[in-house]
Formats: sequence, C-alpha cells, structure tokens
Amino acid sequence: MKSFDNKVAVVTGAASGMGRYLAVLLAKMGCNVAICDVNEEELKKTSSMLANYNVATSQHVVDIGDKDEIDRFHEEVIAQHQKVDLVFNNAGITVMSEFDSMPEEDWDRVMRVNLDGVINMTRRFLPELKSRPEAALINTSSIFGMVAVPSQSVYHATKFAVRGFTESLAKEMKDTNLQVHCVHPGHVGTNIASSAKYVEPEEPGDARSFLGKKISVEEQGRMFKENGMHPSRAAKIIIDGVKKRRTRIFVGLDAKLLDLSQRLFPKNYEKTWPLIFLPMFARNQFLKKPLADLPEEP
Repeated sequence: MKSFDNKVAVVTGAASGMGRYLAVLLAKMGCNVAICDVNEEELKKTSSMLANYNVATSQHVVDIGDKDEIDRFHEEVIAQHQKVDLVFNNAGITVMSEFDSMPEEDWDRVMRVNLDGVINMTRRFLPELKSRPEAALINTSSIFGMVAVPSQSVYHATKFAVRGFTESLAKEMKDTNLQVHCVHPGHVGTNIASSAKYVEPEEPGDARSFLGKKISVEEQGRMFKENGMHPSRAAKIIIDGVKKRRTRIFVGLDAKLLDLSQRLFPKNYEKTWPLIFLPMFARNQFLKKPLADLPEEP
C-alpha cells in the first residue's frame, strides 16, 4: 500500500500495546481510524492520543469473541466512516495452563477471541475491503504461531490457525486489490502476560519459576512488559511491512531467529534458544523506548 492518507483503518485490541500504537501511527500518517476493545476506560485513553491528529476517529466497545458484537461494530463503522480500507485484527488473550488442567470454558474463550474473532471480523469486513481500489487485511498471529512451548497449548492452537487461515486467504486474494498480511511478533512489551489467566500455579501463592527464581504472576507480567520491544516500534514494523506488501511480517530480530531455529532444527529447536535469548535481552534494552514525536500515554 503506497499511502495511508485519507484511508479508513479498523484496529481491534486498541486499548493498549500494539493496537494502541497502530492507531496512533496510522492517524499520524493521515489515516482515519475506528478503534475497538472490550476495555472502555483504556480505549478512551487511546482516543485522547488520537485527538492530536486531524483525522476522523471513532471508538467502539466490542467483545471480539462475540459474533453479534462484531456485526454491530461493522454497522457502526460503515455508518460513521462510509468505507474501510484496512483491517488490523490485533486483539488477543491467553491462558497459562497445561492442557489437562485448563477449564473448558477458558479454552473456548481464547478460541473465540483469538481465532473466531479474526475469522468473523474478516468475513464481515471482506466485502468492503474488496470494493476499495487498494486495501489491506492484517491478522496478528505470533512467533508462537511458528514455535511451541509448554503451558500455552490454547494460544498456540489459535496462533497456528490464524497463520494457516491468513496465508491461505493471501493466496486466494493474490490477484485482487486486497493484500493480506500475517504478523508474527516476538517479545513486545504488551499487557498480554499481566492480563493472562494463570491456572494451577506450581506452588501456593501464585509463584512461578523464572530463570531459577520464584516470582509472582504479577511480577512476571511486569517483567514481560518492561523488557520487551516498545509497542510503538512494533507497530511501525507492521505498518512498514504493509507498505512493502510483505505477506509475513516478523516483528523483532528474536522472531526472525526463532523462526530460523525451527527451520534448521525442527525437532529440538528450543535447545538453541539460550543462544538467542541472552543476546536479545541485551539488545532489547535499546528498543524499550517509544518512538519519538508521539503523544505520551495518559
């Protein structure tokens, strides 16, 4: 896509993290934005950041795991913006649990948000996207759509599925005006770990092991957010990938190296990860700062 000026973009999961900064960077480039999230309070903060730019914006409280709410969201966006040129399916949640310990309702909830939400959003907005002179659909998978770790079976199931769905759709749309992208973030400093549900911790008191130390789940979430790439930098990588029409967009050198590890060592790729994570931890210290010339978070 050559330009975002005067386009209309829909961004899900826009109350924080990559979704918030996708909306901000798009608005900075002259793109009108419709943002949604289930967290109304944090969504208002994103809206206040968008107010710094002379573009049309709208905010919508939507549970992406509910098809009826997606239908309502679609109607509201078309009524307020009349068109849609880009859809960023960014919303996602997780539950930290081994498969045999996970309540069925938790499994189903993650499936509804991470997979059904992407599919239903795509199905609902696809006619508008196909009607535009140029358009883009951007679905967020994860590096966990390429490699797997324990206690994340439901997250992996959704992210591998999003990858398969998106890459198949990209091939179906290759001769049309619609470019389709699959995003694979590595370690980005978002709230996904702190907002995750943890089932049956290793010991009473919600203590878990991290690098040989016992830390609370709250501390684990804080460390994850503080030591990852700043989400504004991740959002820029995604938008640059859309500009360059990259079907797969890897966010961060760690994502690229983890993908390479599973290609070279498909049976034992995790054994190579210490060689990746230790240097990357040091490198991420330089990537934790937000991009310059952006409004501060409220």
